Amino acid sequence: MSDLAIYDMDRTVTRRATYTPFLLHCAVRKAPWRLLFLPLVVGSMLAYLARLIDRARLKEINHRLLLGRAIHATDLKPLVESFADRQVATNIRPGARAAIARDKLEGRRVVMATASYRFYAEAIARRLGFDDVIGTGSIIGLDERLHCFIDGENCYGEAKMRMVADWVERSGLLGRHGHVRFYSDHASDAPVFEWSNEPVAVNPHVRLARLAAERGWRVEDWG
Repeated sequence: MSDLAIYDMDRTVTRRATYTPFLLHCAVRKAPWRLLFLPLVVGSMLAYLARLIDRARLKEINHRLLLGRAIHATDLKPLVESFADRQVATNIRPGARAAIARDKLEGRRVVMATASYRFYAEAIARRLGFDDVIGTGSIIGLDERLHCFIDGENCYGEAKMRMVADWVERSGLLGRHGHVRFYSDHASDAPVFEWSNEPVAVNPHVRLARLAAERGWRVEDWG
């Protein structure tokens, strides 16, 4: 039986969100002319706020604008690795490092579950000592080119819970895993909080702080 520690990434493990910074990192290094599309990026964000598009479509649009419709794995890898290096050097909460070390010392299987794209979240997670990553997938063609379209669901809200449950089953842990500790900063992760044995609200937003107070969940400040 394996106890689990499951972590959200953006603003839980990291201080700041990573998705738009990742796309900007790629554009600056690979095709700076794509920065001309920034007004369209802002427009897509406004469309999301107006509920004209959902989060998944927002990701696909901005991916295409700043990284391109498709990119080969050999071109993507150095961009991912350099971005992960920067995030680990400048954007990790001290409390996250301490919690990961504690959970690993306790013998827990340490898992990242993030709405960010798995292809770059894995590079960050690997540097921090995570054992597994659950994240938003990308369509990869037979030519090994990663496309701007999401493969399956955007790993957010109810979809994150479904993807965690799917990972548990695929990992052979269904009915066999032990105690589950879950960390997140955001109320959108309420389904996973409710499923876990030990919910921990990390530097919570107002709505999550209120929910944690109502449910009696532990609240931690990771700095």
